Order: sequence, then structure tokens, then C-alpha cells
Amino acid sequence: MGMLCAVTFAPNGQLHYADPGGLAPEVGDRVLLPTDHGPVVAQVVWAAEYSAEDTDGFPTLLGMADEADLVAAARLRKAKARALVASRRLIREHGLPMKVLAVDPQEATGRVVIYYTSPDTVDFRSLLRDLSATLDSRIELRQLTARDAIRVTGTIGSCGRDTCCSTFLRDYEPITLQTARDQDLPANPMRISGACGRLMCCLKYEHPLYQEFKATAPAVGEDVESPLGPGRVIGHSVPTDSVVIKLAADGSRQVCTKASVCSARKAYDSR
Repeated sequence: MGMLCAVTFAPNGQLHYADPGGLAPEVGDRVLLPTDHGPVVAQVVWAAEYSAEDTDGFPTLLGMADEADLVAAARLRKAKARALVASRRLIREHGLPMKVLAVDPQEATGRVVIYYTSPDTVDFRSLLRDLSATLDSRIELRQLTARDAIRVTGTIGSCGRDTCCSTFLRDYEPITLQTARDQDLPANPMRISGACGRLMCCLKYEHPLYQEFKATAPAVGEDVESPLGPGRVIGHSVPTDSVVIKLAADGSRQVCTKASVCSARKAYDSR
């Protein structure tokens, strides 16, 4: 158990969790977060609070950002803007089917990493020479997948909120159409796909609850004894932890809690 806070490098950007160490940062404070390329100025979006989870392995804040750090951050933003404009201009001049999504000037290594997407394989050798001469740096081009592209740029999902991958989600779990079927969702990829064109990551969030429910609830078509009389299960309602039954007496549809028709409850009542 320890304390954690969340910071971001850009408004509405990816959240990064860190151990505040001896600091007590408040929302909006600028702090220094250690990275592979040195300390970077970040803004606190969640104040430090205790976490019941294991906090080992999270980076520890190096301190509060001072005026010199803020000046360096402003200089880095200008370098990013210059590199972004130059790379897009040169790509257009070379007529390459590439779309630049982000740039990352790394002053410590004298390198500029350019993230892009492209539907085809691109011969960018001449582009690299022009970029290197224009930016006076070593250039590294990294192609992103559709999902990583959304993660970098950020967008609004079908739920009306910022996409999970561009805010808090760090790891992608495999998602299949069977995941949607288990949740009684339409197996139409067009309706359950995210902005990246892949199946929505949020389909995985509630899936374990549906699996647990179906493992313990009577199956559709099974005859059960309910508080309202005998009937047959014709549907499940996982959010309400209940089943829909058709009563044998009059054929009416009734909703009963799963506990009232499950075998454990019937065994208890018989005792």
C-alpha cells in the first residue's frame, strides 16, 4: 500500500501514474516525472492519494517544476511544433502516402522521433535526408498501427467520452466477436468497433461478469421453480442479476432474481 498520483504531458492526454515521494502535489501543479530520456514536466490531474494496490514499480516524482523547467518545456513545445510543420511539408513535397501524427524531439540524444501512419510500404530514404538537414538532427520514423494512432492523437469514442486508450488504458487485451455475443450485443463489427476500426476495448470490462453469471444461472430453455410458480427461462438480465421466465400457469413473462431460481436457493428452501 502506498500513495499514487496521476499526471499527463498534454491536456486530456495519456495518464501516467507516479509515486509522489515526499511531495504533496495538488491538481494543476507542475512536477518532474522521470522518463527514459530524462525528467519531463507534467501536470498533476489526480492529487496524491493512498492506493490499496501494490505501488512498487511506479516512477517517483523528482520534484516540483521550477521556472527553468517551465522554460525548457516551452522550448520543447516550440521544437515539436517546428518539427511537425517541417515533416508534414516535406512529406507533401515528396508526395508520400504518409500521415504524421506526432513528433518527439529528444534533446539528450540529438534525435527526433516522428510517428506516422501509412496504408502502404513507403520508401522514405530521400525524405530522411531532407528531414535531417532541415531539423539538423538524426531522424527516426516509427509507423503506428490504427489503434496506436488513436492512442497518440486522442479522439471521442461512441460513448461521448475520450477514448480509453488515449487516457488511462495501457495494455490491449484480445477481444473477439464471441466477447460481444456473450454480452448479448449485436455481432455486427460496424456497431461495436471503436474509432480505430477494431473492436472496442470496453467490451472486455464487463465480460467477466457475464461469464460468471452464465456459469451460475439456469440456461435459457431450462425449467425452473420460481417464487411465482414453475416456468421456463427465456432470457437473462446480467445488469440486474436476474432471469426472465415464462410462467407455465398463464404464459406471462416475469423477472426473478437469479438467487430465487438457482439450484442453491432451491436446495436451501428444501431443507
